[in-house]
Amino acid sequence: MNIFSSLEEIVKTDYPLGKRTWYGLGGPADYFIRPKTVKQLKEVVRQCNENNVRIYVMGFGSNLLISDEGLRAAVIKFESEQFAQIDFEGEEVTAWAGVELSKLVLTCVKKGLSGIEALTGIPGSIGGAVKMNAGGNFGDFGAVVETVTLMDNEGNVFEKSKPELVFDYRRTNITAKFILNARLKLNKADSEQIIRTVQENWIYKKNNQPLNTKNSGCIFKNPRGVSAGALIDRAGLKGLQIGGAVVSEKHANFVIAEKGCTSRDVMRLIEAVKQRVKEQFDVELELEIEVW
Repeated sequence: MNIFSSLEEIVKTDYPLGKRTWYGLGGPADYFIRPKTVKQLKEVVRQCNENNVRIYVMGFGSNLLISDEGLRAAVIKFESEQFAQIDFEGEEVTAWAGVELSKLVLTCVKKGLSGIEALTGIPGSIGGAVKMNAGGNFGDFGAVVETVTLMDNEGNVFEKSKPELVFDYRRTNITAKFILNARLKLNKADSEQIIRTVQENWIYKKNNQPLNTKNSGCIFKNPRGVSAGALIDRAGLKGLQIGGAVVSEKHANFVIAEKGCTSRDVMRLIEAVKQRVKEQFDVELELEIEVW
């Protein structure tokens, strides 16, 4: 039954979430909702609240693992025209939550705007990049974010700006459920130099990460002062396999989903890796991916 009266065109029921994630794993959501406008999003939130339906917000599904059982909830995804806007005003850029991060990087490169080249090759949406403070060896997204527009669980829209807006390693102090857009402060630079930097970053990723496999990026956050991948490698866990899930031989902080893999296989392998690293190095690895 669809409880969302007047919203039938944007709501799908019993929706297979796995096909929306990079892993391709997981069961269905009760409701999968793609609002076209902020006004429509507010109405979705109102009806979810009235019917006691839990809400999840999905980005590009690149660092996400869905349980095999699926979700008794509504999953909201921003992919309409309004949520895919990029607006330029001099060196300031406003990118909406549904914009693909790689598209933003390339668009800024073409306009000679520097500041986000470090995010080359990182999959995901702007909303997810803000929430997780996406980044890598060469820098993170929070360094250029000045202001974010947010919406809370009651449908109230408001802004949060630096210094009130704080970015840390793979986290922010944003507690609002919905990130609508982000305003970035970039710098004018030589387009050819930016392109060279982007190419160097891409080559580095291609050489060091298992890009042509079903994975969700780095599984664990790096503990302070050490690489999670290095710890897993030193523990002798490259190639460890449980069911269809296997620790990558190329980068130990990646878990690859092979044919027949289930979400449970991935979680069992994650727990095995955490336990071995804890035993050998007394380090508690913390998940970087989200598990629903």
